[in-house]
Amino acid sequence: MKGAPAVEPTSDTAPPRARVLAAELIRRAEDERRLAHEARSTPTAGARDRIAACRAGNGNALRAIVGRHGWPTAESVGEPASTAALMILLHSPDLGFQLTCRDLIAEAVADGRCPAVHHAYIADHCAVALNQPQFYGTRINPGTLFPYPVRHPETVDERRHDVGLGPLAEHLRAVRCGLGASGGL
Repeated sequence: MKGAPAVEPTSDTAPPRARVLAAELIRRAEDERRLAHEARSTPTAGARDRIAACRAGNGNALRAIVGRHGWPTAESVGEPASTAALMILLHSPDLGFQLTCRDLIAEAVADGRCPAVHHAYIADHCAVALNQPQFYGTRINPGTLFPYPVRHPETVDERRHDVGLGPLAEHLRAVRCGLGASGGL
């Protein structure tokens, strides 16, 4: 009903399928985050292999979810689980699948079922992977700590504002300060 507050799909009143999907997406993203933390603490070939296997498995699971249910939008599974799905997608080794989901996310954003910032991240990710300029400056080159090339850089902050991101210069300062505080790369 229009004007009624949205019920968080992962609440007790959500359909069981939505709760199960939400829990699976969040668990998978947390598993990857844990493995990445372990790999940073002890960077070994085995740790890299475990992350690669986790990302491939997560990508396959997300592909199956999308095939059965469509993109897991904030409306359908809740914003935390939709964000977890985005994180899984960004780390998936399958660019073709990322491109397909980019378009599904764009539709969900246009319909108000997903936060616009989700599209910003996947659009930039795909652009960089295709050696094209990104739109929002969300992808930072880890070697230079500058963004990968940005389409129309003079208006990037306007686009970032439109999707809920702060100015690019502030983001770059935060990234650089964060790396400096942890001892660098």
